[in-house]
Order: sequence, then structure tokens, then C-alpha cells
Amino acid sequence: MGEKTRGRLLIIGGAEDKTGPCLILRFFIELAGGDKAVVALITTATESPRQVAGEYRELFLQLGAAEVIHLDVSDRVAARSLRLTDRLTDVTGIFLTGGDQLRLTSILGGTSVSKWLHAAVRRGAVLAGTSAGAAAMTHIMIVSGREESAPKRSSVRLAPGLGFLEEVVVDQHFAERGRIGRLLAVVAQNPHILGLGLDEDTAVKCDPTGFFTVIGSGACTVVDGLTIGHSNVSDSGVGEPLALTQVTVHVLPAGYSFNLDGRKPGLADSTMD
Repeated sequence: MGEKTRGRLLIIGGAEDKTGPCLILRFFIELAGGDKAVVALITTATESPRQVAGEYRELFLQLGAAEVIHLDVSDRVAARSLRLTDRLTDVTGIFLTGGDQLRLTSILGGTSVSKWLHAAVRRGAVLAGTSAGAAAMTHIMIVSGREESAPKRSSVRLAPGLGFLEEVVVDQHFAERGRIGRLLAVVAQNPHILGLGLDEDTAVKCDPTGFFTVIGSGACTVVDGLTIGHSNVSDSGVGEPLALTQVTVHVLPAGYSFNLDGRKPGLADSTMD
């Protein structure tokens, strides 16, 4: 699966610390080059782009970034008209803010901004996304779903994402909003897809090698459907609870890693043979 991870990714479960040590945001700046980091902020997902961009710009500069560029892409006209400049070709880190992931994908899909984004990640820029920005990183993303309920076939709606990570679906604000039911529903319908539930102030650093490492104050819940022994997902009614047996679930706090190829957890410094 390593070849299906498009570049260096930092996938954040939302509500990352912005007033204390800022561990996750600080880590992003380090990955992007530290005091040489040139960061592009993409605020397409939010309906308050200037306010959100101002907050992150101040934070990233305080954390040592050399430059922060706001790409205010609020509609498809703007997304199609992006012109590459020397500033954009120098970008070493890209940050997708929170908001609405469907707004993000529907505005950027197939545009110049989308092409630039993929090209930048291919040449080595680190791509980070929080909340909606995290959900949109995968090939298939969760658009909406019922929270704090038993898994049901009708409890989740999916759509194409930005395509930086295949065979994985990310759900953010995971423990805080009781989203285990909807992640189980995704895996029931697509057993080959790994479900990653990211708590707030928690992130996974995903490498092209196919490994991810957990950082932050919460945990990453991994739901693996390959081991499912029985499911009634194709026979149940739309609003009926799903039956699932032998689902594999891993709960990984900071310091743990996961091998996406072998679907094996371990400590971050272990070889995970």
C-alpha cells in the first residue's frame, strides 16, 4: 500500500492545540523545513477564510515559518485561474483548514489549484489537513453521518476525496463526537478500506513508505474490516442496526505506529516485522 500514499501527509483530527505547546502545528512547521518553511494556507473549506487564515498565519510565523501564503480560493473560478508564481513553486508545506470537506472537494476538484496541490506534494511538500481538511485527503471521504448511534447502512454518506491516501477513510473529532458507529458502517460496506478515527488534538504522520505514526494528546482508532466474519449489511433495512462480527479494532495513542501494508500496529520505534 505504500505506493498508494501520495507523499508526506499530516492528518489532524481537528481542534489541535493553538494556545499551549502547539505540538502538532509545531511538528508541521518542522516537517516543512523549520525556519525555511514556506507554507501555503488553503481555506476553501471554511466560510470565514480571512479570519481563519489570519489565525493560522500568525501561529505559523510564531512557530518559525519563513513565509505564509494565503490561497483564498472560495469558488471554482478562483480555483481554475491559479497562476503559478515563484512564491508557489517554493512552497514546502500546505495546510488545509477545517470547515466543510464537500465544499473543499467540490470547489477544487479538477482545477488548477488541485493540479498544483498534487504536483507540490509529489515534489516533496508536506500536506497537512485538520478536521474537514483531514477528511478530504483520502480517495473516498465521509461527507456526513449520524453520530452517537449504532452502525446502520444509512448512517453515513460518502463522496470522492482529494486522493492522497487510498484504501483509507478518515473520521475526525472521533471520540469527542461519538463517531465509532459511522466508521463501522463505512468499513461494513467497504471491508478492504481501513477506517481511521482521529480524536481532537491528535494527528497521524503518514509516509510514502506506508507507515503512519500517531502524535498529539488523543488516540487514533483503526477499524480493519478484512477480518469480518459475518455482516448483514446487504440484507438489513436502511434504518436497521448492522450485524458485524470479528471486526479488528486498534486504539493507538501517541508513540504508536501502524503499517498500512501489513495492517499491523506497533511502537513507533519498532520494526513491526
